[in-house]
Amino acid sequence: MCVEFILFHSTAWCQLNISIEIPTKWNAWKYSQVTARIHGLKPWYCACSAYKSSRTLRFIARRRSGRVRLASRSASRTSTAKPAQSDLSSVSDLGKIDRSFFDRYVAPNLGAARSDVVVGPQHGVDFGVIDVGGQALVTATDPVSILPALGFERAARFALDLILADVAVSGIAPSHLSICFTLPETMTDDEFATVWETIHEECADLGVAVVTGHTARYSDSLHPWVGAATAMGVGDHDAIVRPDGARVGDRLLLTTGPAVESVGLLSTLFGDQLELPDDVVADAQARLEEVYCTRDALTAAAAGPVRAMHDVTEGGLAGALNEMATGADARFVIDHDAVPIRPGVREVCDALEIDPWAATSSGSLLLAVDPDGVDAVRAALEDRDTVVAEIGGVESGSGVLVDGERLEHPDVDPSWDAYAELADAEDE
Repeated sequence: MCVEFILFHSTAWCQLNISIEIPTKWNAWKYSQVTARIHGLKPWYCACSAYKSSRTLRFIARRRSGRVRLASRSASRTSTAKPAQSDLSSVSDLGKIDRSFFDRYVAPNLGAARSDVVVGPQHGVDFGVIDVGGQALVTATDPVSILPALGFERAARFALDLILADVAVSGIAPSHLSICFTLPETMTDDEFATVWETIHEECADLGVAVVTGHTARYSDSLHPWVGAATAMGVGDHDAIVRPDGARVGDRLLLTTGPAVESVGLLSTLFGDQLELPDDVVADAQARLEEVYCTRDALTAAAAGPVRAMHDVTEGGLAGALNEMATGADARFVIDHDAVPIRPGVREVCDALEIDPWAATSSGSLLLAVDPDGVDAVRAALEDRDTVVAEIGGVESGSGVLVDGERLEHPDVDPSWDAYAELADAEDE
């Protein structure tokens, strides 16, 4: 993606001319709304030029001059080439690449074949495992996403939990963190201090040490994607909860429920646009306090035996079910009415025409548990005041059945369209 910011007016408002290369399948105006909103801008003009394999989206956005600290910015130099059409057809509309893209481009090119790599890159798998002197080093890498509209303290907690959770779902406690910040010029020292102090406090509470990193400001860095981090944990190989470990006869548990992240974010950012009673909006906004699952994952693994565990992110619950079932080469059979729905979720999803099962839901965990361990895992999670329900089981076969009907992996996350439409309405 090529992004160009040029300051050409500096009176009451700063006006920014933004040029972005996007795939042909994207709706240009909605894309400009989402991009601008993330960066605290207000788009008010959009033009799109078509190419054979991509389009260049140009839109003008406005921001109060006191908040813009730049004179001129050149386009990102990482890549300005237009992607080939064959490449675009393999890239999922969800945040992460799809399986076909992974199999075609990533899987064949993984560097040296080393015998100490126990679990290497796999599509839909949250972590890798290295053998180090008979011990398992579990590691996972994720982007650092800081959304200023949430407030920097809450945004930092959210970002860190997403990173640490990908190790925690292995059943091994995260113990070390390597983190890189590519900060925007507009981020102040005080704002970064709030982010860093929050990360420090959370890491200290979880027993995680920061071992190395990189921090710098760059002219073409933008919120929310302000870096990347690698979390690590060390433990016994036998203690690892493998993502493909579900077995026939296991019971399936779900914590928290679908769409809590999507509903919490949308109702917090755009609550005044939701034509819903104030108490319903307040319930929906409270879901943002349920988007943390690192401690839940470790609690469940300790209570066990847990065979497999997956956090419910891109693709929502439908995606997580399909990914775990495919990894286990088994069929997941789900009781629709057993899936917990948190207060405010159904109302907001209905109002915005979102399928809650397809919407991202960080904070929710899908677990395959040995039948003998179901009661212990549920009790341990409930002791943490975490909502948990038994929603189905694992059988021979393939795919996911919900009340006898096949459930496919969603092609798109509906929360993005909802976000764009709400941002558009706010700017009118």
